[in-house]
Formats: sequence, C-alpha cells, structure tokens
Amino acid sequence: MSSELRSRKSETATEAPAQTPTEAESDTKEDIDSEDDKHDLSSKIPSGTNKTPGVLNVILENVPERWRNWTIRGIFTCLLIAVFCLTIYGGPLALMVITLIVQVKCFEEIINIGYTVYRIHGLPWFRSLSWYFLITSNYFFYGESLVDYFGVLISRTDYLRVLVTYHRFFSFCLYCIGFVWFVLSLVHKYYMKQFSLFAWTHVALLIVVTQSYLIIQNIFEGLIWFIVPVSMIVINDIWAYVFGFFFGRTPLIKLSPKKTWEGFIGGGVSTVVFGCFLSYLLCQYQYFICPIEYSEKLGRMTMDCEPSPLFRPQEYMLPESVSPVLRLFGFKKSIHMYPFVLHSLSLSLFSSVIGPFGGFFASGFKRAFKIKDFGDVIPGHGGIMDRFDCQYLMATFVNVYISSFIRSPSPQKLLQQVFTLKPEQQLQLYYSLKETLENQRILSGFE
Repeated sequence: MSSELRSRKSETATEAPAQTPTEAESDTKEDIDSEDDKHDLSSKIPSGTNKTPGVLNVILENVPERWRNWTIRGIFTCLLIAVFCLTIYGGPLALMVITLIVQVKCFEEIINIGYTVYRIHGLPWFRSLSWYFLITSNYFFYGESLVDYFGVLISRTDYLRVLVTYHRFFSFCLYCIGFVWFVLSLVHKYYMKQFSLFAWTHVALLIVVTQSYLIIQNIFEGLIWFIVPVSMIVINDIWAYVFGFFFGRTPLIKLSPKKTWEGFIGGGVSTVVFGCFLSYLLCQYQYFICPIEYSEKLGRMTMDCEPSPLFRPQEYMLPESVSPVLRLFGFKKSIHMYPFVLHSLSLSLFSSVIGPFGGFFASGFKRAFKIKDFGDVIPGHGGIMDRFDCQYLMATFVNVYISSFIRSPSPQKLLQQVFTLKPEQQLQLYYSLKETLENQRILSGFE
C-alpha cells in the first residue's frame, strides 16, 4: 500500500506542472483590461438621462420608453438653445462668464469620477489641491487673455503694471506652491493613488482649462468665431440624433453602439448647409464680426469697427466648365459672397467629420469606468461634459485655424509690449518709427 501511495503521489507531482488553463479561461484573461479591477461605478456616478423632473414623469407616463426619452431630450435641447441665445444677447462678458461656469462644472465632473475610481477618502488636502490647481491655471490662462486684449488699459495703472509685466512669473510661483503642497501631503500608504489622482487632475486641467482659454480667445476675435462653430456642433449633434433615430440601421463605431452611418452622414450634410446659412446671416451685423478692442478715443472697450475684407461681399468667377449650364438657366458667370462663408465650409467639415470623435473619446472614457454619463445636471443628456465633449475639440481647431489663415499682427498687442519698455527704449522706438514713416512719405501726408 505504501508503495502504491508513493507512486500515485509521484504521478500527481509530475502531472501538476503540465496542467494549463482551458482556452476559454485564457481568452477571458486576455480580454480583461488592466483597469477592470475597478468597481462598477454606475451606481455611484449620477446618470442624467434617467433623472427627469416629476412634472414630465406624470405627463409622459403613458408614452412608450423610446418616445419618452426622445421627447425629454428634445425639450431640454430647446431650453439649452434658448439659454445659448440669451447669453449671446448678453454680449462677450456674459459669454466669458458662462464659459467659466461650464469649465468649472466639467472639471468637477471629471475630478469626481477620479475620486470615485480610486476610492480615496480622508486624505489630507487632496480635494483642496485639485481646486487650487484649477484656480492657478485659470489665473495663468485668463490672465494671458487680459494681458493680450486689455494690456494697454491695465498698463496705465501703476500697481497693475507689475502684474502684467511679471504675469507668467507670478503664475509659476502659484503653481510651485501647489506642487510643494502636494509633496508635503503625501501619505506612505497611498503613494500610488495620490500620484494617480495628481496625474488625473492635470489631464483634466489640460482638457478643460486649456480649451476654455482658446474659446475666450475666439470670442475676442469676434463673436462670429464663437457662435458659428458652437452652433455647428449643436446642429450636427441634433440632426445626427434625428437621422439616426428615424433611419439608423448601420452601426458606425463600437464605442457608441447607438451611433449609425445614416446619422453621421445626415448630420454632416445638415451641418454644412446650416453653417453656410448662419455665416451669411451673421456677416451682415457688426455686433458679430467686430473684434473686441480698447478704444483710445472712447476710453472703453468697443465692438465698433470697419468690417475687414473677410466680412465684405466679394465677387467670385465660376469655372468655365459650368458656363453653358449657367447661360441655359440665365445665371451670371460670377457670384457675390462673403469670404467668411467659404471659411465656414472648413469649419463645418471639421465639426461634422472630426468633431464627433470628441464624443467617441468621451464614450470610450465612460465605458472604461462603466458609467453611463458624467453627471445628471441636464435631464435626457447627462452631465455638462456630456454636452461639451465635442465643443472643446472644435474650439482648438477654430483657434488654430484663425492663427494659421486669418489673424494678422494686432496694433493692440504691439502697444501693450511697447508700454512695458523703459522710457528711453520707447523714445528710441518712436524716433525710429518716425524716421521710417517720413522716408516713406507717409507721415508728411498727415502733417
């Protein structure tokens, strides 16, 4: 008996190392994401599409679920558009304030997900640190805008001139304070989680604060550079949803199973048509096309200007290949059009082709952490970030487009730099500029 037991044990010992998991088990392990050890957050992160005012719940009680969601989404879409129009009526300052509010709310939603994911409670100062970095980054970026566009006015006040001259140095000092604060708050037990949240905070700042700064810059170039791109994203989202709801049959991307090719194409065509129409309409009003500048004559900020060639009708000759067709129907060989309308084609193509990928990125982010929405602020839509995920990508493109194809050197910014020079340097610049203008016989014409 003892010999048999020893032989069985030896067989078992030799067979054990050779055992391998089944193919199903190995496939399952390969499919598991490295972050799948996180708990399901769907019960902890509020879902806006499921949160509906009690009055609407009563009214739509007997409506089928599909049409109920469609109605709620439509009602709050109209409300959002109404708020958007009212903010535009309030002018650039109202737009800046609402941009800041949206930015803060988006940051809050992203940061709250980070706290929920890493389940850190009671760590000293970390929540305060996240908001401190938000304030610091806003001081830097919004200060850059104030220096660029209000530098001439601010430089006339002695105690504010220091803030303009050393703005970036002060911003860096504020960041260093937060950096030292973070290091001093480290707890041995939570090093990895604290550094993960530190990185999470900075990524959120990069996505939210940087993009809102670009939106502010676009506003200062003229309200049209804000209204048209934002409206394009809204229209693309609305019509992609409508076309997908009624005609959608072909899935577009796995990250968003409800998105279809029919909705993608229908939304794109609608965006191009709407963009041309809205651009043509807004080009006719100074309120939308004039950049915001400080007027030396009026002593205040103004939006009055002589429209640039971009917003004045130009004549464009049509190709000779279409001339026979035009003569057949009695049309001319040329058309009059605002050049901005042609630029709006580029904006509309980006908003309809590349813009949706901001939404796909957000969908992938939510799927990674098993949540449906970023928040529950807007019934039928989700959180603020759910509505502005594409807007941030669009804001970057518009800013890059303006700096690459539209913007020219601004006397306002040059003056701001001149006022930071020493008096002897200003005199040297004055005499050099005077001599150049006299040699070109430009100055003599004004004397």
